[in-house]
Amino acid sequence: MKNFAYVRATSAEDAVRKLQTNANSQFIAGGTNLVDRLKVFLNTPVQLIDVSRLDLKFIESMPDWGVRIGALATNTAVADHPQIRQDYPLLSRAILSGASQQIRNVATIGGNLLQRTRCPYYYDTAFACNKRQPGSGCPAIQGINRMHAIFGASDRCIAVHPSDMCVALAALDAIVEVESSRGKRQIPFDDFHRLPENTPDRDTTLQAGELITAVILPPVSFAKTGVYLKLRDRTSYAFALVSVAAALEVRANRIHDVRLALGGVAHKPWRSAQAEAFLKGKLANPEIFQQAAEIALQGAKPLTHNGFKVEMAKRSIQRALTISAQGGGVA
Repeated sequence: MKNFAYVRATSAEDAVRKLQTNANSQFIAGGTNLVDRLKVFLNTPVQLIDVSRLDLKFIESMPDWGVRIGALATNTAVADHPQIRQDYPLLSRAILSGASQQIRNVATIGGNLLQRTRCPYYYDTAFACNKRQPGSGCPAIQGINRMHAIFGASDRCIAVHPSDMCVALAALDAIVEVESSRGKRQIPFDDFHRLPENTPDRDTTLQAGELITAVILPPVSFAKTGVYLKLRDRTSYAFALVSVAAALEVRANRIHDVRLALGGVAHKPWRSAQAEAFLKGKLANPEIFQQAAEIALQGAKPLTHNGFKVEMAKRSIQRALTISAQGGGVA
């Protein structure tokens, strides 16, 4: 870890101002992912700006417009919040399936959005990595790629996004609020994370100098049926091989509305718009769910070691949709 200066921000405006004074600065709150990267020299800022004491820990109900969650609310606080558990159980279950209790107690919602891939080639500086150094290559393509992407990858990067929470937020059509010296703006969640394309070093669409201040959950009446299903190598503290966030609104045994997103399969949470469109108006039965799963996996491009993800994802989608159609509950 290289030496760096440490300063504490007193407000969002102060944090943005401090960032402007030195372009090679980074924000830090819980630090559960950033500190790991500092230790192995993946990040070498000259200044860390502590935003952990800003007034952004709120979880507030917004009349006629869902819930607004401050960027510094901890994962534990969000997962345990009564309104989240009641109205958005999908989000609560996703958060609780990630990391350990100790990490969730300090990790923040804003930091979760910004965590970087756990691709071992990215973390091992003995290997080249386009995400670390653009143009240096992607050894995972010809290497051990069991954990890597089957959707949205490029010849520059096949890493996957590691967050469980973000898959749920994608399914819930969340909105990310950010602030900078240019003012405030809102980013639809599907536009927040990027696919690697030719610039895999850029994970998000955040602009220079922007600070995440909140996440908005729109009102989704049928979110109470939400299911988060995570398949992993072990049930304790492991990242997803495949995960599914699903919620169905069923009326008279027909699907009126649906949300479906996948994790562990792409550089960003992967929303399956085609499968959602297919499901609307159909009968809620196993045959339809199987067809939807086939549609959701169209276009998948498995690699040498991760072809199992295709069938795993199909079966996971069918199971998640079935449970949601029955009213939700633990997957």
